[in-house]
Amino acid sequence: MQKIIVTENRENGIADEELAKSLEQAVREIMPRLQKVLLLPPDFTRMHSGAGKITNIYYNMLKSTCQVDIMPALGTHEPMSRGEWEEFFGADVPFECMVVHNWRYDVVKIGEVPKEYVSSISEDLVNEAIDVEVNKRIIDKSYDLIISIGQVVPHEVVGMANYSKNIFVGCGGSSMINKSHMLGAFYGMERIMGKDGTPVRKVFDFAEQNFITEVPLMYVLTVTTAKEGKVAIHGLYIGRERELFESAVKQSQQKNLNFIDKPLKKVIVYLDGKEFKSTWLGNKAVYRTRMAIADGGDLIVLAPGVRKFGEDDRNDELIRKYGYVGREKVLELIKEHEDLQSNLSVAAHLIHGSSDNRFSITYAVEKLSKEEMEGVNFNYMPLDDAIKRYNPDKLKDGFNTLENGEEIFYISNPALGLWADRSKFI
Repeated sequence: MQKIIVTENRENGIADEELAKSLEQAVREIMPRLQKVLLLPPDFTRMHSGAGKITNIYYNMLKSTCQVDIMPALGTHEPMSRGEWEEFFGADVPFECMVVHNWRYDVVKIGEVPKEYVSSISEDLVNEAIDVEVNKRIIDKSYDLIISIGQVVPHEVVGMANYSKNIFVGCGGSSMINKSHMLGAFYGMERIMGKDGTPVRKVFDFAEQNFITEVPLMYVLTVTTAKEGKVAIHGLYIGRERELFESAVKQSQQKNLNFIDKPLKKVIVYLDGKEFKSTWLGNKAVYRTRMAIADGGDLIVLAPGVRKFGEDDRNDELIRKYGYVGREKVLELIKEHEDLQSNLSVAAHLIHGSSDNRFSITYAVEKLSKEEMEGVNFNYMPLDDAIKRYNPDKLKDGFNTLENGEEIFYISNPALGLWADRSKFI
């Protein structure tokens, strides 16, 4: 299997022709003996990853010579609709190729990260073993090749997304998802986001090195930006070696970290209605900006598509029950309530979605009521009122001065980066 790195810093990124050529080069030698291939792209919530285009290229490259199954790495997210599938992967990739990953029921345990190791990498904050569970297809020996496709970008749980996270969380089970999320939340987002070598990444590295070395796995990693909705792939990293991920991390830190010189007083974040349908996803607006917002500042989230809190019914129920009440309160609640102890990823999410009373968080929505938003500890604003005051069609990314003289900082897509006061990014 070849190791391939292609980078392009120009605004338009890597040309489609070069992208296709590199993807073909990576499998050229083994193509004649491939009979069954599994593609693991992200889901629709990673629209700006470039993975939809890559999945399309690989499907059309391989479909005439072998069976191609496509299992989006959903993690805890809801399955893709036909419309999302066609918009992301293209109408020429059959919806019938989709395999739906169920993180609660479709997984098998393949090992365990020892509690002594977890304790040592977490500074004794977590002292529990972590089961390594993956979708049963990952270890199905009928697959000649498994291609994991996804974007390296700052992330609130692991530090930098993708690589083995796509396997152990995107295609993982409840124990790994719950405990890795809680490990990250205990350790602290500010110590994690935008960095490699975090405790959660070390858990994934342990699992990669000890339990899936025999899996015929190839990673296709991207580093992307998006301007006015147009995605540019600036980096393509193909192979199995961790050094590929490390190179992608360095490029993403250059492309996706946005430093500001002084804390921001008011931040407006827009959530695309097609991509963000829950606060589970929409709270990227909170944790991707929390290191940039001043104490006593304001965050207003324009969320036309947000219609629920959790991505599944049980998670939604727990978020409504406990709300985004801050790290210290959530840690107390975990000790007292068995339902949170059994759903640690929800507990971690409640921590991620809170400002710990440092700044106010207002969701401007139309599909949830004032009572529902305030019930989970967010402020509420009618979407129409917010759009009149902060019209995304008239705002540019970065600083804007409104007609009334108010200065705001606008972010059109929080999924593509991390914003931080330089003094807080240590």
